[in-house]
Amino acid sequence: MSLVAPVEDGKIVETSSESSLKRAKKSSENGMDKDAFLQLLVAQMKYQDPLEPTSNTEFVSQYAQFSQVEQLQNMAGSMDLQRAGSLVGQMVRVKTTNTSGDTNFVEGKVDYVAYENGKAYVSIQGNLYSIDDLDTVADKDYLEAYDMAIEWIGTLNKLPSVANVSLDEAKDIDKLKADYDKMTDYQKSFIASEKVKDLNAYVERIKELRELAEKEEGVDKPEGGDDVEDTDKTEGSDGTDDTQTTE
Repeated sequence: MSLVAPVEDGKIVETSSESSLKRAKKSSENGMDKDAFLQLLVAQMKYQDPLEPTSNTEFVSQYAQFSQVEQLQNMAGSMDLQRAGSLVGQMVRVKTTNTSGDTNFVEGKVDYVAYENGKAYVSIQGNLYSIDDLDTVADKDYLEAYDMAIEWIGTLNKLPSVANVSLDEAKDIDKLKADYDKMTDYQKSFIASEKVKDLNAYVERIKELRELAEKEEGVDKPEGGDDVEDTDKTEGSDGTDDTQTTE
C-alpha cells in the first residue's frame, strides 16, 4: 500500500483503488453469510412461541434453502476468481466512484489477482481494484486509439465555428491536422467522418485567412526602392571625368 495520498485543495482525497476496495468491502458486509444465517436461526429457535413451536421440518427446510444459496454464492465467487484470473496480462480499464461522486477511470495491465472474503481483486500498477468495477477489457492498441480519438475530438470541439475562426487558432488547427496525418488507418477509424470534414473546413478557412493576410501585407509595403542618384559624366577640359549629380 502506498504511503503517499493525493491532496486536492489542501485536503487528502481517497485514491481510485481505495474507493474500489471500500465499495467492495461494504457490499460484502451488507450480504448475508452462513454465520449470519445461523445466528438468525438460533434466535428464531430461542424466542419461538412455546405453545406453537416451529416444527423441525421447517427448520430443516430453511437450512436446506440457505445451503443452496450458499452454494450459489460460492459458485459465483469461484466464477469471479476464474474470470479475474483470465485477465492477468490483459489491458483493462476500471471505473471507480469516490465519496464525492466523481468518476475516475484507471487503465493498465493486470499484474496479478487476489481473492479475499469471496471477492476477487485485480492488481493494476501496484493497486488493487474490485472485479466488480471492471469496465473494459481490450487490446492495448484499442485503448491507445480510443484515448487518442477522445483527446483529438475534444480539442476540435473547443474551436469556435468555422465562420468565427481566426489566425489565433491557426496553431491548434495545424497541430490537429498534423496529429491526424500521423495516425494509422486503425486509429483514424475511431474518428467519425463528420469530424474529419470539420477539420478540413477549418484547414481551408485558415488557408484563406493566411492568403488574405499575405495580400494585405503586400499592399501595405511601399512600392519601389530607395531613391537612386542619377549621375551624368562629362569629360573635363583636362581629360578627366567631371561627374554631375542630379537628384
